[in-house]
Amino acid sequence: MSRSKTPTVSLEEAKARFEAWRQNRKGKEPIPDALWATAVEVARKEGVSRTSTELRVEWNHLKRRMAAAAGASAKPALPTFVELVPPKAQPLPECTIELEGRHGKLRIQLKNASASYLATLSRDLLESAS
Repeated sequence: MSRSKTPTVSLEEAKARFEAWRQNRKGKEPIPDALWATAVEVARKEGVSRTSTELRVEWNHLKRRMAAAAGASAKPALPTFVELVPPKAQPLPECTIELEGRHGKLRIQLKNASASYLATLSRDLLESAS
C-alpha cells in the first residue's frame, strides 16, 4: 500500500498555516493550491464542516476541492440499485384442491394454473368462508 507524498497534517497545524498566510497575503489574493491541499487532507480526517469552520474557508469550496481531489484517483462507483426480476411462474400441469368444511366438501380441478393463482384462490376461499 503506497503512502501519500505529503505528510499527515493536524487541524492545528493547518490552522496555523492559514493564519500565517492571512497575515502575510497581499490584498484579496486567493488561497494557494498548497493550502487548499492541506485543507482537503485535514477535512478527510476531521470532516468538511469542522475543517471549514476552523480554517475559516467556505464549506462549498472545500467540498468541491475534496471532490476534485478524489475524482482524479477514485474508481467509478458501483451501482447502488439493482432490480431483481422474479422468474416467470411455471404453470402446473394439473392441480386438484379439496376443501372440507362444516357445510360439505368442495373439489376444484385446475389445469395450467400458476402457483400464485392457487395461493390467491385459496386465500379468497378461506376469507369468504370465514
